[in-house]
Amino acid sequence: MTTADQRDIDVDRLFRRVTLRLVPFLFICYAAAYLDRVNVGFAKLQMSSDLGFSDTVYGLGAGLFFVGYILFEVPSNTILHRVGAKRWIARIMISWAIISGAMALVTNPTAFYVLRFLLGVAEAGFIPGILYYLTLWYPAHRRGRVFAYFLAAIPVASIVGGPLSGWIIESMDGLLGHSGWRWMFAIEALPSLVLGFVVLMFLDNSVKSAKWLTDREQAVILAEVERDRERSSTLHLSFMAMLRDPKIWLLSGIYLCVALGIYIVSFWLPTIIAGTGVESLFAIGLLTAIPYSCAVAAMILNSIHADRTGERRLHAAIPCLVTAAGLVVTALGMGNTVVAMIGLSLAAAGASTTQAAFWTLPSAFLGGVAAAGGIALINSVGNFSGLLSTSLVGWLSDLTGSTISSLYGIAVLLAVGAALLARLPAHVVDDPSRVARLEKEKAGVGRR
Repeated sequence: MTTADQRDIDVDRLFRRVTLRLVPFLFICYAAAYLDRVNVGFAKLQMSSDLGFSDTVYGLGAGLFFVGYILFEVPSNTILHRVGAKRWIARIMISWAIISGAMALVTNPTAFYVLRFLLGVAEAGFIPGILYYLTLWYPAHRRGRVFAYFLAAIPVASIVGGPLSGWIIESMDGLLGHSGWRWMFAIEALPSLVLGFVVLMFLDNSVKSAKWLTDREQAVILAEVERDRERSSTLHLSFMAMLRDPKIWLLSGIYLCVALGIYIVSFWLPTIIAGTGVESLFAIGLLTAIPYSCAVAAMILNSIHADRTGERRLHAAIPCLVTAAGLVVTALGMGNTVVAMIGLSLAAAGASTTQAAFWTLPSAFLGGVAAAGGIALINSVGNFSGLLSTSLVGWLSDLTGSTISSLYGIAVLLAVGAALLARLPAHVVDDPSRVARLEKEKAGVGRR
């Protein structure tokens, strides 16, 4: 399509239409996925006493999710690249819903460990698969806020899921002779199961297969995405060349640090709040909504500013430092609910904002199969932190009787991650338009 042919198409309006079509649906799918992943944090408050699980048993079981996830994530994303998003995302959602619902049948540590591992296998590839899928639809300068809208499903799922999980556990405890935590697992698996079948009817594999777009609209979107690819010589790496790229491994190490903040908040937030003296499960659920409400606002505002300026590194590094500070405040305020909630709000806002900003970095220099594999690899390595944070925190909690030492240790690692983020080369991760503008300004200064 020629430039003249595209003049009568409002590109901004077209991308708003794409966003309204894709992002709310993917947001709902991810919210359901994340709820099924982390509702074990609420189940712990009743399940541990029912089944006699120590914090070490809970931490190991929660962490085994990530073993399955890590082992199968890269293969899962490469299969998605080959067979298309529609079938593969549907397969992921339906299988994890069945396994998540089966958590209601757990009676001993072995069953807990096996099902958590299988849940990780089932869900492997979902997040990086969706992030890769979105790179097929959006050029770099539009991805920041789109990624943030999608990843906002994490705090929103927690805002809704916290009170919901607490209410189900308390109100349905003893119904038909079953504990409340069993009802919670069974009920909260249903949305994912239904959505898995909806994916098959609703999701398009690519821009070209979207029948709700005209041929001209498809051409405009593909031209916008291709224009970004032409500006970078690294976008067309093969999968093996991607594995040899040191930037991929640096980003993997950074995400290992970043994800520590995400998962300590996700899996231990209810326990930390309970440790400050709050006893009602429903009240704990309501209190968990406060940090995640802060997270939604922070991550969207940060991403809008990042898209506007084209700068990416500091928009990830500064929130990472905020997460570290929040964990320190939480540790200092463990005896005071108000102070701990301030710290948890800082930590949740910083962690969610960092995650959304981080995922614009690899997509800035990867495309095609390298993007599918690279994003999955980074997420896999980063998710070792899920195993580390849940297992280590559980063990230290049993050893010391408190999560305080864990909070300080993870805060230090988050500060390391922030320092590494700030040292990433701007010309690699910032938006191409910003890099070109800065180079032009530098050339102008040199001539003067």
